[in-house]
Amino acid sequence: MPPVPGRLCVAVIRRHFLLWRKTAWSTVLGDVLDPMIVLLALGYGLGSMLPSIDGVAYITFLAAGSICMGTLYGATFEATYNAFSRLQVQRTWEAMLNTPMSLDDVIWAEALWATAKAVKSGIAILLVVAAMDISRAGTMLWIPPVLVLGGLVFASLALVVAVQARSYDFFTYYFTLFVTPMVFLSGVFFPVDRLPAALAALMALLPMTPIIELVRPLVLGEMPQLWWRHLGQLLLTASLAIWLASVLVRRRLLR
Repeated sequence: MPPVPGRLCVAVIRRHFLLWRKTAWSTVLGDVLDPMIVLLALGYGLGSMLPSIDGVAYITFLAAGSICMGTLYGATFEATYNAFSRLQVQRTWEAMLNTPMSLDDVIWAEALWATAKAVKSGIAILLVVAAMDISRAGTMLWIPPVLVLGGLVFASLALVVAVQARSYDFFTYYFTLFVTPMVFLSGVFFPVDRLPAALAALMALLPMTPIIELVRPLVLGEMPQLWWRHLGQLLLTASLAIWLASVLVRRRLLR
């Protein structure tokens, strides 16, 4: 059965928030700086030498990808390195399971907390896009709900990796074989349809592509086409990933 969050899940999230508050500025800087540098360096630097893409200035095109990339990194770092620290190094998960708290509470708290970190990173870049007048379309108000779903997808997938890891080095494979291809090939820097057909079809299966397909039109002041299909893909991916993470962590902790 899929994990079902209980009311004690909120207590775990509050615990994570109180700890994060002590180092908030450094974590915000780390989550936001990389996508922002990409936006400024490529958008203004490289973008000044590039033609528009489908009639859209390159920095505006890249803005949507940077928002999604910030969301990806915010969720992934939290649900891999930090979650693994609580699971393996600090044994925080085991301590929580010695209370009335269930494993479902712990798993959902980790996923939702990583989602919150992801949304924070995505919104920070969204505010930069608006502040720099790259785009101020009214449809951008729909972006945060999309980031919530996208953050949950990325967090759930990263948790699947975290509960299988035995050391921090294990995450190198995930970032190299999964995260990096998504960043470079899923539409952040150029349209997916410029790829060979077979590779474009493969990238469409990865979660970054539907998120970008939802966010980019909103940045441009348009409503996404086929939005129900993209949302359905993301919901299915998140559901399968959180279920798989639950199965794997039960095998690891409760065997």
